[in-house]
Amino acid sequence: MLAADRAEVDAILRGCLDSDVGLIRQIAEYIIGGGGKRLRPALVLLAARACGYAGRQHYTLAAVIEMIHTATLLHDDVVDESALRHGHATANATFGNAASVLVGDFLYSRAFQLMVGARSMRVLEILADATNVIAQGEVLQLTHAGNPALDEAVYLTVIQRKTAKLFEAAAQLGAVLGGAPAEREQAFARYGMHLGTAFQLVDDVLDYSGDLPAIGKNLGDDLAEGKMTLPLIRAIATGSTADAALVRNAITGGRLTEFAPVLDVLIRTGALDYTRARAEREGNAATACLAGLPDSPHRESLLELASFAARRTH
Repeated sequence: MLAADRAEVDAILRGCLDSDVGLIRQIAEYIIGGGGKRLRPALVLLAARACGYAGRQHYTLAAVIEMIHTATLLHDDVVDESALRHGHATANATFGNAASVLVGDFLYSRAFQLMVGARSMRVLEILADATNVIAQGEVLQLTHAGNPALDEAVYLTVIQRKTAKLFEAAAQLGAVLGGAPAEREQAFARYGMHLGTAFQLVDDVLDYSGDLPAIGKNLGDDLAEGKMTLPLIRAIATGSTADAALVRNAITGGRLTEFAPVLDVLIRTGALDYTRARAEREGNAATACLAGLPDSPHRESLLELASFAARRTH
């Protein structure tokens, strides 16, 4: 997202998050000003422009997407008891769980107030569906916490609902604003779904092999939380009996104390490389969804984003 576009979105965010309740302003500014890649709002902006949109409403919907994303982060960090995000202490670690949950609720409700201003039933339909699916994904993930029997198909369903759905909505909203025909709107939705899936799969890899200052969170957080991600699923499926037993024990009991042995298993079984390759397939699938879209700088940026999501190192 260009600096000028980001400034427009941030200005809307700060204006909409103003409140006479001081703690809301404080936590909202803490989160919004705390960094992050802003990929989801960038998707709205790029998709809208790639579809020929020339107005300013895409800034508002980009802000809506970022508010929904931020609300999910606030709730996620409480559920996961996370202490670090983007290299900074999480809001729950700084302000407490109760404040984080309630401000997350405020962000959700403010996002819906803002999206009503679009005066589009299609926009409301897409976002209402997305937030419901995301909530289902969160609960589905919770039900599988500490479950070493989770398989790849179910795991992909979890991340498509929990993470990729908002990417899908962001890209689709841009196409709707641009007046794209139904077929192209759905192509943008598929682009977002593949992009978000690739993004999460790389996150799975970075949780075991990333550089702390670059990724801005502690290595092994997923393992500490008992999350079965694709590298672990693959290691159990392809490793030796002893390898599989070690990973299962780490998920059900040992967790972070088993980080080094688990990492060794992931490297030896090629599970991290497998997950990277799976992410690249998703990135390539996202690229294919843009076939037939007229050439433009915005289309090029969308293509670059697909490549970045699958190959990033932070």
